[in-house]
Amino acid sequence: MSEEKTALIFATQNKNKAFEIQGLLPDHIIVKTLQDIGCDDDIPEEQPDLKGNALQKARYVYEKFNVNCFADDTGLEIDALNGEPGVYSARYAGPEKDSNKNMDLVLEKLEGESNRKAQFRTVVALILDGKENVFEGKVTGEIRKEKSGAKGFGYDPIFEPENFGKTFAEMSLEEKNERSHRSRAIAALVDFFK
Repeated sequence: MSEEKTALIFATQNKNKAFEIQGLLPDHIIVKTLQDIGCDDDIPEEQPDLKGNALQKARYVYEKFNVNCFADDTGLEIDALNGEPGVYSARYAGPEKDSNKNMDLVLEKLEGESNRKAQFRTVVALILDGKENVFEGKVTGEIRKEKSGAKGFGYDPIFEPENFGKTFAEMSLEEKNERSHRSRAIAALVDFFK
């Protein structure tokens, strides 16, 4: 007997993120993006922390479209910058959400700084039949002095996870999925579905 397929709307327009997450979930869960439900709204992210933003996005989609959904918010938290860019990671260098400008700003602020410790943290908020659940994943590492690698997205070219010797942008998708903050948060989501 085959398992019934479950569609879950991922509150994102980012097909890369959706593809990455689909690869982590069991086959019976089908990840769809906002485009798949005809939503091109700029969903607000006005909360002071990652959990608040993830819940705000998931509630927005659930209330407006009445579909089971999940949303995530990810932040790069750098020790020497007092946890910045954190909740502002996507728009650190401005509202246009330009990854290269964001990385350049981080590198500029860390110029001459010896403490380059950082962590990536992802919070996933799931709303299933009206019930809210929150999952978190994090990975520690450090910020490289320059960009390296062409894979991934966001801050991947400057973040090197602990004990690995490569940035996320230098890893294959499989390698990244084995150790990323997002995969850890999604693993908790997957456990929930088991």
